[in-house]
Amino acid sequence: MKKFNFIYILVLFATLQSCTKDLDVVSKDQRVFTSDALFATPEGYKQALAGVYGNLSLTGTGDAGSSFLEGIDAGTSQFGRCLWYLQDLTTDEVIWSYENDEGVRELQRNIWTSSNPILLGMFSRTMAEVAIANEFLRQSAPEMLASRGITDAAKVTEINAYRDEVKVLRAYAYYNLMDMFGKAPLITENDPLNFKGPQYDRAQLFTYIESELNAVMPNLKAPRTNEYGRLDQAVAKMILAKMYLNAEVYIGTPKYTECLTKCSEIIAGGYTLNSKYLNNFNADNNTSSEMIFTLQADGLVTQNYGATTVIINGEVGSIEGNGAALGVGGWGGALRLRKQFVQKFDGAEFATDTRKTITSGTRNIEIADISDRDQGFVLSKFSNKTSAGVAGKSSNFVDTDFPLFRLGDVYLMYAEAQMRKDGAVNGSATANATVQSLGYINDLRVRANNGSSSANVSASNVTLDFILDERARELHWEAHRRQDLIRFAKYTGGSYNWAWKGNGSNGIAISNNLKVFPIPSASIAANPNLTQNTGY
Repeated sequence: MKKFNFIYILVLFATLQSCTKDLDVVSKDQRVFTSDALFATPEGYKQALAGVYGNLSLTGTGDAGSSFLEGIDAGTSQFGRCLWYLQDLTTDEVIWSYENDEGVRELQRNIWTSSNPILLGMFSRTMAEVAIANEFLRQSAPEMLASRGITDAAKVTEINAYRDEVKVLRAYAYYNLMDMFGKAPLITENDPLNFKGPQYDRAQLFTYIESELNAVMPNLKAPRTNEYGRLDQAVAKMILAKMYLNAEVYIGTPKYTECLTKCSEIIAGGYTLNSKYLNNFNADNNTSSEMIFTLQADGLVTQNYGATTVIINGEVGSIEGNGAALGVGGWGGALRLRKQFVQKFDGAEFATDTRKTITSGTRNIEIADISDRDQGFVLSKFSNKTSAGVAGKSSNFVDTDFPLFRLGDVYLMYAEAQMRKDGAVNGSATANATVQSLGYINDLRVRANNGSSSANVSASNVTLDFILDERARELHWEAHRRQDLIRFAKYTGGSYNWAWKGNGSNGIAISNNLKVFPIPSASIAANPNLTQNTGY
């Protein structure tokens, strides 16, 4: 297999009992290893490490429809798919045709409630990641290694390195909970099983995540030195950079200088832009020099209804029938573009922009009826074919990894953080990008135009509003848009509306409480320490 080998051992029985009781869901999968069997040898610890990573891509130990979370469908609890739904489907970028799919209608019309099953799926899957990480840390503590006769210095050092990676994965889980839900129960390896963690708000989670990442940072492998699919220092720095860029939203305190520092360190880590933009989104994108961290996919080994399987099958248009070109069978028009996103590419400057993979044909840009799959333009950014044009192993499940973090994002984060540090504010027409920031922006534009500088911009063009639009052009469908719109004060309210925002065909204002999702009602029922977010 081309990637980090996800063993189909996702969790220990004790872990399942611990995490799922807190979430009001239980394991229904019997094919799990006991802790004594799994951790009997040093090799077992790497298998268990694969399970901590694997929870971000897989849902159970069986086929694509299996899930170890009872009462939650595999499709509505797969981490990448839930992340994509919450960060992109709730915005101006995309719409899903089949509104009878449980929970989708409410999300894409911004009318969700605390009973939405996709919100429960995201909260549960992410808290499951915390529990799986905690159990790994319990089982790999020094006294546990000694009790199992694992005393070889080299093996102990290797397992300790696994521990540091697991702590980053746990911090990443809490980062997502902080961003999307604004609060979460804090549970660590030092707590007993079935512990109902105290509620941490955003400020408390921010401090906890920052502290955890900084503590393990010196012990993590240098950027690009770990095996593909496993994290390194750049991933930890990327989480911190994201936190610092959004710190005013999270904790009311700007941390743009800190964001600049982390972005600079990541850029210096040896990553380079892939010379072809679309090579970041095809079936061998694991070879791209731009990837910092991905959700792995393999059409045979990791079959799941995750982000890229949904995206690529969903890109196949009802009119176009372009499945063969994308290397999949397709779902006949599941995904289409909202007009406001399409208009981000209006103008002659985007005539040769390879980021513009929009097909219009005979289609109407307006989507008056969401169920009419012939309305609205379609996208072909992601593909289940390699850079050489070879189709993936399966036409149903894709080989294409989902790019959680990549260098192109870091370039735009640097520019935005620099501008905000130097005084730029939302809605201002003042341009204050430095030469360095402008260079990063134009590096992306030159890449998008196959080496041509014809679409380069000057400093006078680069306002924060430009940065927001450029982020949409560069990073669309990569699970960043909701976070970006909130940071730019254009998500809630009515200053910027998009098709079907707030359940209006042309978009209407939505209330500020929608900047965070509600805590699922089932999770509150299971843990009395949790309180509902304001407005729900």
